Amino acid sequence: MTKPVEKEFAGERIAKVLARAGLCSRRDAERWIADGRVSVNGEKLTSAARNVQDTDHVFVDGKPLPQKDKVRLWRYHKPPGLVTTHKDEKGRQTVFDTLKSELPRVVSVGRLDLNSEGLLLLTNDGGLARELEHPSRGWVRRYRVRVHGRVSPETLTGLSNGVTIEGMRYGPIVATLEREQGAANAWLVMSLTEGKNREVRKVLAHLGLDVTRLIRVSYGPYHLGSLERGEVEEISGKVIGEQLGRKPDKRPTKKKNA
Repeated sequence: MTKPVEKEFAGERIAKVLARAGLCSRRDAERWIADGRVSVNGEKLTSAARNVQDTDHVFVDGKPLPQKDKVRLWRYHKPPGLVTTHKDEKGRQTVFDTLKSELPRVVSVGRLDLNSEGLLLLTNDGGLARELEHPSRGWVRRYRVRVHGRVSPETLTGLSNGVTIEGMRYGPIVATLEREQGAANAWLVMSLTEGKNREVRKVLAHLGLDVTRLIRVSYGPYHLGSLERGEVEEISGKVIGEQLGRKPDKRPTKKKNA
């Protein structure tokens, strides 16, 4: 196999690189390439089916790609009523609409649905987001959940073996009764290592319980703590390195233009 073929499949897709640099979405990047606006090592691209590496020189409209920023991670207390997406087809307000303007372009690590609240991790690096989301990391997501309905401790204990609902298999869940409120309401604590869509709500509905409030209180080693609703707090590079087993990223943080 020749070196040019090896290089063709090494690195990352050009559209992904442009999107990660914060210039555009992947779809927009593909359009820019089709319009002849993107070149690599002096060669104008005609197809997005091209991988690039750190040693390649990427230009857009004749200007070099901005230097990649250091990897950063934030804790964010998501309020209920916001969707975790950059654009919503229904016109609803998104998490990213409410973030402070001085933050760089960020993506979320996983999602919290519209009516859920609590800890949401944000990062400026899509690769890190995917790494932290992947079940293979084994990080526990912990939730406090208020439910309406009669809670059976035995049924909660049974979730430790996992459960199948309408053909979908959900892995082991550690669920405990925290306290009861009156005759028909209770607070539960649930811990799981998966992040399937609306998993907590679907599992509890399967048990005949209606979720009236859902708060994520931790994600792996990161905790909601005393963060107020809507508050964002950056996690230091040293802590990220220690918790992810990485060397600290010592690149300077780029300032966002006013």
